[in-house]
Amino acid sequence: MQDTHIQSAFDRDLEGIQASIMKMGGLVEEAILDAAQSLETRDEELAETVRRRDKVIDALEEQINEEVARVIALRAPTAVDLRIVLSVLKVSGNLERIGDYAKNMAKRTTVLSSMAPVHDAAAALRRMAREVERMLKDALDAYIQRDAGLARDVMERDRDIDQMYNALFREYLTFMMEDPRNITPCMHLHFIAKNTERMGDHVTSIAEQVIYLVTGEMPEDTRPKGDQTSVNPDLSQGAAS
Repeated sequence: MQDTHIQSAFDRDLEGIQASIMKMGGLVEEAILDAAQSLETRDEELAETVRRRDKVIDALEEQINEEVARVIALRAPTAVDLRIVLSVLKVSGNLERIGDYAKNMAKRTTVLSSMAPVHDAAAALRRMAREVERMLKDALDAYIQRDAGLARDVMERDRDIDQMYNALFREYLTFMMEDPRNITPCMHLHFIAKNTERMGDHVTSIAEQVIYLVTGEMPEDTRPKGDQTSVNPDLSQGAAS
């Protein structure tokens, strides 16, 4: 009877934590879309909203970490349950990083709004960000439903994000060679594109956690990375800050 009571208490705790994960995920999805929209429409007010809301995302991650620590201390979960609890930390950490990248995108909006637009670069970035947001939504659905098939589909779709990034990278190089006045805005745009590509990497990490939860093993990373920009490390370094 006592074991049953402990398990039911653990289940309630886990439900609360997963509710926080989904709330955090919803905020991150919104941040991705709003940051991309603010860039395309040059909406500095919306960009500032994205930056301000990132504090809420950070606070949720801290809350989740505290709840996980409390559950481990009080419930002493078994091996399987501990795997579930620790996966929460991985998912929330990846969500926090994605939120940071969305915030960084919003930071560039103010700078770029004072410069002449570079063709339809902002619209292309918004399309890329929208695909990442859809991947994230599916990854979170897979997490809640313990759907390894959907998680694997998300991992495969990261290849499309890499290809979109590579295409944008080549476009920016072309724009800069055509007109030196494009160099500064294209450097900012590349920073955003690289950050968006990294969002996709973190979504993939969430999908990997789903497969780990379902199978007990991390998936083998046999998919070749699609980022081909290492041939020009000087430009790639601009996205590292």
